[in-house]
Amino acid sequence: MFPISDDNPEPGRPLVTWAIIAVCIAVFLWEMSLPADEADRALLQFGAIPAALFGSMAVGAVPVWATIFTSMFMHASLGHVGGNMLYLWIFGDNVELAMGRVRFLVFYLVCGAAAALAQALQAPESIIPLVGASGAISGVLGSYLLIHPFGRVRVLIMPLPFFVRVVTVPSLVVLGFWFIIQFLSGLSSDGAKGGVAFWAHVGGFIAGMVLAPIFKRRDVPLLQRGTPRIFDARRGDERRDGGEGPRRGPWS
Repeated sequence: MFPISDDNPEPGRPLVTWAIIAVCIAVFLWEMSLPADEADRALLQFGAIPAALFGSMAVGAVPVWATIFTSMFMHASLGHVGGNMLYLWIFGDNVELAMGRVRFLVFYLVCGAAAALAQALQAPESIIPLVGASGAISGVLGSYLLIHPFGRVRVLIMPLPFFVRVVTVPSLVVLGFWFIIQFLSGLSSDGAKGGVAFWAHVGGFIAGMVLAPIFKRRDVPLLQRGTPRIFDARRGDERRDGGEGPRRGPWS
């Protein structure tokens, strides 16, 4: 299941979410403008290297502790940054508006730090830099699940080869399935060899669920139940009882 949009509108403008997306894209464009060797050097300087975090090697450019945060805005490929920003676009606004801008920014950074440390602890001698916003975004997903477990999410599925369908399912199913996949993949992965940082996803997600009750506004309840919705198969969209159309993804 690959999420493409949700139908869970909230009043307000998620300025911090938009700003994080803009910064990540700008940093990636800067990376792409560098020669290949300089781009690799930038990942080493601003990525979170486990061996450096735990004191067995030295890095330059910024203090070692700061790489935990700079690494959240670095990405290794177009697919890497694109997938991460899509998830943040879909789920970040609801979480930001449930917390407020300043709290959300602190929450995002704390979840990202927890995710980086969770991954680094799996292979503390690794010299492969950890980069990407996925750990912090995993925290956003964990918070979204706790606040909006019944939010409706539109996902792409491929039940048969070359046959793609769009279905609408509760976020509990989408995000619960996503977490299980990350956890099982983490059990079979070797953090010292690089690749997808599954334990960062697991650590960030758990941090998001733990921190959501602390960072959310007092008037925002947990485990919210959404307004009943009706799926019209003839139109291929979803309506509220009042006839309101679905909330679209970034390209709609």
